[in-house]
Amino acid sequence: MERPLPEAQDRPFKVLGIQQIAIGGTDKTRLQKLWVDKLGLELTGSFRSERENVDEDICAMGQGPFRVEVDLMQPVDIQKKPAVHMTPLNHVGLWIDDLPRAVEWLAAQGVRFAPGGIRRGAAGHDICFLHPKSNDEFPVSGEGVLIELVQAPPEVISAFLTLANALE
Repeated sequence: MERPLPEAQDRPFKVLGIQQIAIGGTDKTRLQKLWVDKLGLELTGSFRSERENVDEDICAMGQGPFRVEVDLMQPVDIQKKPAVHMTPLNHVGLWIDDLPRAVEWLAAQGVRFAPGGIRRGAAGHDICFLHPKSNDEFPVSGEGVLIELVQAPPEVISAFLTLANALE
């Protein structure tokens, strides 16, 4: 079923910028050799979840509200799902100014979401994921790419809007 393309002014939320990228591999220490040792990203933390089958190092580049997180991920158990290492570019995270409105509107537009709904993410922000594959009920997806929508905190929203206004 074809859905009409919405006008930008009808969209009740804004994608502000990139919040994170997540890189998957079988050994996160090998990923660190490039991202931390060679490119100089700062190692800022770690996150481990048996349920999500992920053991990740959280790195960062940039400053303040324009800081971008780079997660270096390996599976807790290589035999289990989700297989965070099977897609080297695991997912891209986008700052969203109003996550609940975005989810409601996108779902009404036929966008497929991954199970789990809105929940607290590893960095402490509310998140949800757009599914990488569509289906009959929800014909719009990431077309092979897992996309994380991340609720931007007030200081990030303000910084991006200030920058956008300055550039106009």
